Amino acid sequence: MAETQRVDKWLWYARFFKSRSLATKFVAEGKLRVNSTRISKPAHGLVVGDMLTFVKAEQVRVIEVANLGTRRGPAPEAQQLYNDQSPPPPKKEYIPPNPKFEGNGRPTKKDRRQTDAFHAKRLD
Repeated sequence: MAETQRVDKWLWYARFFKSRSLATKFVAEGKLRVNSTRISKPAHGLVVGDMLTFVKAEQVRVIEVANLGTRRGPAPEAQQLYNDQSPPPPKKEYIPPNPKFEGNGRPTKKDRRQTDAFHAKRLD
């Protein structure tokens, strides 16, 4: 029988979460897929070769389990537990400076309101 390890424990060992309780909560909310199957039990067993898919920090992560951990060690040790197959993050869009403000001193309150409105409009 293949060795298994709890998914919440593995996520904590691999340093995807600061605490095991955060990893447990994440899995319990159903935000993790193992081999394209959504799981919601933190005690789900992982084996070497499983593929994990989840969203962390607004980035889709696709992780292949390379090893099962024995402890939460330093970051270089944690990185040996997985192979990251995530797509590259999208490039940030360049936002040009306010064309009315030409660098002559501080912007006026009116300039500031226009800049804030411009940024708020781009976020919608």
